Amino acid sequence: MGNVEGMIGHKKKSKKIILIVLLLFVVAVAFGAKKYYDYLMMPVSSTDTNDVEIVIPNGSSTANIASILKTSDLIKNEKFFVLISRYKKTSSKYKAGTYVLNKSMGVEELMAALIKGGKNKESVTITIPEGYEIRQIADKLKVLKDFNKDNFLKLASDASKYKDKYEFLKDVPQGQGLEGYLFPNTYEVYAESTEVDVIEKMLDEFMKIYDKEIKGKKLYKDFNIHDLITMASIVERETKSDEERPIVASVFYNRLGIKMRLGSCATVQYALGERKPKLSTADTKIKSPYNTYINDGLPIGPIASPGLKSIVASVNPDNTDYLYFVLTDYDKGKHTFTNNYKDFLIAKKSAKQKN
Repeated sequence: MGNVEGMIGHKKKSKKIILIVLLLFVVAVAFGAKKYYDYLMMPVSSTDTNDVEIVIPNGSSTANIASILKTSDLIKNEKFFVLISRYKKTSSKYKAGTYVLNKSMGVEELMAALIKGGKNKESVTITIPEGYEIRQIADKLKVLKDFNKDNFLKLASDASKYKDKYEFLKDVPQGQGLEGYLFPNTYEVYAESTEVDVIEKMLDEFMKIYDKEIKGKKLYKDFNIHDLITMASIVERETKSDEERPIVASVFYNRLGIKMRLGSCATVQYALGERKPKLSTADTKIKSPYNTYINDGLPIGPIASPGLKSIVASVNPDNTDYLYFVLTDYDKGKHTFTNNYKDFLIAKKSAKQKN
């Protein structure tokens, strides 16, 4: 009897072990399947954000779309894309069109883009030079289809509309616009882009600069972001030399430090609405909150869109005792800097004789 009972016990133990092994196997398979599912749903490359343009022809099946995506290296497995599309019942919702996607998009994000629909393939390249004013930017944007200059200027005239989305606009006084915040750069935009599309694209670019070069940095005395960009816009318009920008910034900060008026010709030009090569005495007396010849401190806002170098120079000006500068090399756009008015007059006289 003992042997029989032992055999029965052994069989029961063996069955239990088999069941445990099978259970572990099922768990392992399920875990592996979940891991593989997650892997297939993830982006091909989470760091590659370069644009990949694809065209989905009219009448394309989900299998055709999956093939196009795989050929462009946007998904890892065609059959999986077809299966997940059927499971989520999105196959019938995909639209034909031209799409600009990238490898950092996961499967769900790609599916959402295909459901939303493609953009018009036609795009244009627009370069906004550093130091441009909003009115000049508007003229550059005329190449866009159906562009409405008046609507653009109206939308750009009220910064409060964008403050919820862009934290760097929080210090812009009520009633002021986006002058200074539409970052100068070369943009690739769809020809059918709206005025809002372009404005937000330029503000998005400014946000990158803000995050990298401004946010969290110690600014001059009680300056806020609006003060900084106002200063950067003056620096931008006062010199063409990147090397001089930190020095020019130091001059204006030094003037503020001793409560001396900035006396910037660039601010007067903005007040006049034209960039005169030479200002008259009457010009410097024009009544305007932007005229730093007659008003103390900074003007009420930026006078142009400063570039990266002017923004960085205004955050990190050189440490000098200069209070004056005068253009002495017209060909190279270089200035002579002095710490007293007498030397300034000498440099100015010398520049006139030389040029």
